[in-house]
Amino acid sequence: MAGEADEVRVYWRPGCPFCYALRLGLRLRRLPLPLRETNIWEDASAAGRVREITGGDETVPTVVVGSTTMVNPRPGAVVAAARSAC
Repeated sequence: MAGEADEVRVYWRPGCPFCYALRLGLRLRRLPLPLRETNIWEDASAAGRVREITGGDETVPTVVVGSTTMVNPRPGAVVAAARSAC
């Protein structure tokens, strides 16, 4: 998707406790790149991107920072990837 190289893209869905924890953890930290959160239940292309990343599943949270993709990462790993992408 356009823009993933210069942002932290978090794919999530409602009701996911792992998504909630990650999103809250990222909001409480200072990120060097903008944070964009995308609900895969509202965006079919985002759901497709997640399936592409995970090998066919809609496992969330899935995070993309530049060329780095992560499935269910800890907030610290996302911050480190964002710092590396700058």
